[in-house]
Amino acid sequence: MDEQIRTAGRGNGHVADLEAAVLRRYGTAAQQVEACLCLPVEYEQKLLEVIPAEIIEKDYGCGDPSRFVRLGETVLDLGSGSGKACYIMAQTVGAKGKIIGVDFNPPMLALARKHQAAIGNKLGFQNVEFHRGRIQDLRIDLELVDRYLSENPVRSVDDLARFEQFEKSLRRDQPLIADESIDVIVSNCVLNLVRPQDKRQLFAEMYRVLKRGGRVAISDVVSDEPVPEHLADDPELWSGCISGAFQEEEFLRAFEEANFHGIQIEELRSEPYQTVEGIEFRAVTVTAHKGKEGPCIERQHAVIYRGPWKQVVDDDGHTLERGARMAVCEKTYNLYSRAPYEGQLVLVPPRGEVAGEPAEVFDCARDRRRHPRETKGTEYNVTKPGASLCTPGSNCCT
Repeated sequence: MDEQIRTAGRGNGHVADLEAAVLRRYGTAAQQVEACLCLPVEYEQKLLEVIPAEIIEKDYGCGDPSRFVRLGETVLDLGSGSGKACYIMAQTVGAKGKIIGVDFNPPMLALARKHQAAIGNKLGFQNVEFHRGRIQDLRIDLELVDRYLSENPVRSVDDLARFEQFEKSLRRDQPLIADESIDVIVSNCVLNLVRPQDKRQLFAEMYRVLKRGGRVAISDVVSDEPVPEHLADDPELWSGCISGAFQEEEFLRAFEEANFHGIQIEELRSEPYQTVEGIEFRAVTVTAHKGKEGPCIERQHAVIYRGPWKQVVDDDGHTLERGARMAVCEKTYNLYSRAPYEGQLVLVPPRGEVAGEPAEVFDCARDRRRHPRETKGTEYNVTKPGASLCTPGSNCCT
């Protein structure tokens, strides 16, 4: 992330040039197919049958994050473009689910909305909506801003003050995407188009709008080396999803810094998307989760890491040794019982429930092994055969 932030001080003119280049290129690509803006991606053919050809042809991306959504979920697509992924996911989430597409480019939004009613009629339900906004600022509905400015032109300092008050009230009372309202966020080759100084805010916004327990599935382009300034200053390379790319490790670190956990590379293409001056740019798909906040309470829980690695370290710095009964707090124990950790650990609950009030704070800053007597109880002194041995007619239990 630091490498991206360092480019923020180049001045508003440079930033405006990059943003204008993106608007121009994708505005044109909404009307005329541009093959250089995408990588081949295989989709389930049945999901494409209800989508018109002009939407399919003018979809630009580098992966398929839509495969990570499930029935009944509310999904936010950042940089929804022609709407192809939204209409695919609409079928996956079904009538009880909801798809929200956000894009900054008016021609792309127009294309996505053009067949919205017809596609919904074919499916038998309308569960897709599109909004104009910046994905790094999901509180502001830009179409409401346009409407206000058309009715209230800013011609003076007083007008500007009134507009700023209007924008403030929008953020507070009518956010485009409300706090903790989304189950899954997807994005396909769009994060790299965000202005350098806005990238940290972008990840914070994703975290804000996700429900606790929600997740992201992001396909994007990353570089194997940092992108030098002269390439980052090239509007053509920037709008082509190249020079704004995160360096591989910085991309994952951005999720960590935004407090996501369970961050996982689902796919990293071996062949570069492009190579520029020896720097290789590849498509990657990453998933990550929200919901590790909360107090660390001691209730005698333990986990055993199955392997195959000798030890692993989680996003909170807990080191889990293979085969060792490691002490964890109740929150971490519950976290490990769900995706993406489930099945990787043996969960050892306390034999007797620890009451809520007397429970102590668990020190998650240090690792320690849990003695079996802590989970069984110091007074546990039972002698009995295993249940599987005591079959009818057997004399091994006498």
